[in-house]
Amino acid sequence: MPHTEESLAAIADMPKVELHLHHEGAAPPAFIRGLAQEKSVNLSGVFDARGGYAFAGFERFLRTYEAATSVLQSPEDYARLTTALLEECARNGVVYVESFLSPDFCGGGDLGAWHEYLHAIRDAAERAERDMGVTLRGVVTCVRHFGPDKARLASRCAAETAGDFITGYGMGGDENAGALKDFAYSFDMAREAGLRLTVHAGEWRGPSEVRSALDDLGVHRIGHGVRAAEDPALVDRLAEAGICLELCPGSNVALGVYERLGAHPIERLRRAGVPITVSSDDPPFFHTTMRDEYLNLARTFDWDEEEFGALNRTALAHAFCDADTKKKIADRLEAP
Repeated sequence: MPHTEESLAAIADMPKVELHLHHEGAAPPAFIRGLAQEKSVNLSGVFDARGGYAFAGFERFLRTYEAATSVLQSPEDYARLTTALLEECARNGVVYVESFLSPDFCGGGDLGAWHEYLHAIRDAAERAERDMGVTLRGVVTCVRHFGPDKARLASRCAAETAGDFITGYGMGGDENAGALKDFAYSFDMAREAGLRLTVHAGEWRGPSEVRSALDDLGVHRIGHGVRAAEDPALVDRLAEAGICLELCPGSNVALGVYERLGAHPIERLRRAGVPITVSSDDPPFFHTTMRDEYLNLARTFDWDEEEFGALNRTALAHAFCDADTKKKIADRLEAP
């Protein structure tokens, strides 16, 4: 049965769990422009004529992302950013979010500076939870195209601050740079510190990259992972092992991984029994929100509230937070 306006509104308004959000990538363009003006930083070429982020293709996206991030220069800047992104989460009904935090951007990998940045981020997150009802947890990420040595610094920062707020470790950046096995040391360090593991893989490179994520890094979740759909045996392995895919359909379409949402393998992966979640990735860059993601999936694949409810329960089951936090979020998901 086609969706009505009422059924779509109910889906858009559902409480949501988001597991794949880049902290800097969630910065509203107006926020970054304001910081640039305050600091007299020239960001020419970063914004388009409408005031959004300007890029075409993945490599230009990375350059624009890093240019925009250049104005985030202090713990206070990150506290303000944290508040801004959690306000956006609240507007979209997100009750729990894990964001990727990079020590490379928060103090250049220096452990002392990282502590200062993390303190500011956590203070802002605690205020947001009290005032807006959004719970944030951090997943420390190294940046793949910065290389394995920088990744070791990031994993040291992660290991030294692992706990109830920093609950995971992963890697983003350019998937076409280097091999995943080159980063095994940093992932081992994070694992030994008790952190759960994720990695961006299988967005640009094919199924073999997803296998490498499993075999060489031993991750618990995979960011994107959509190219696994090209290999039925790998899909079966993901389903049997219960490896969760952090899917970001709007991002994949915006960057040209798939021409349109209807061609995205999210429905095939779901039907094959692979644990899937939905996230917005870098929402202002890709002109999306979590509400948009839900609405677009509902219209394209005819998912109903029950299916989105199951999606959120899957996301919570694979979240990297502790059991007490999961119980608290489960109650929020079930609240009328």
